Amino acid sequence: MIKSKPHRYCNAIILLGSNIGRREQYLSRAWIAMQLVGIEITDWSSIYETKAWGNKNQSDFLNQTLRIRTTLSPLELLYELQRVEDKLGRKRKVKWGPRKIDIDILYYENLALSVEELTIPHPAIAQRKFTLVPLTEIAPNYIHPKYKISNRNLLEKFVE
Repeated sequence: MIKSKPHRYCNAIILLGSNIGRREQYLSRAWIAMQLVGIEITDWSSIYETKAWGNKNQSDFLNQTLRIRTTLSPLELLYELQRVEDKLGRKRKVKWGPRKIDIDILYYENLALSVEELTIPHPAIAQRKFTLVPLTEIAPNYIHPKYKISNRNLLEKFVE
């Protein structure tokens, strides 16, 4: 009999965004799709409506952060979240363009990682108020592994 190695659970924080169609429905469908593949949602922020960032000539976004628990490695989590986006109709045509659903990994434990496919913590956290506001709601005292200050302090220092 082969015994499987026990899986270690890790905590991560992700950001959901949607600005096409029934935006709130896409956020809800992302929640369901993630749970169906074993990603446990342990906390969540309110949903915030924000102006588009980067490419500003598009509809407003709904954004929400989720704290999750998973046995997936950071890259496995990225690939699983991309599959969720694909299932919900995400089209990757224009950088920062309109999308039914966008899911970004903001933090994974206290990890600092930079590989071709993924950078953790997300490199634009400190430049995006639409990320910092819901992030501070669920993890105000979490210390950013690179900047060594809390999410609350990042938001207080935010300059638009």
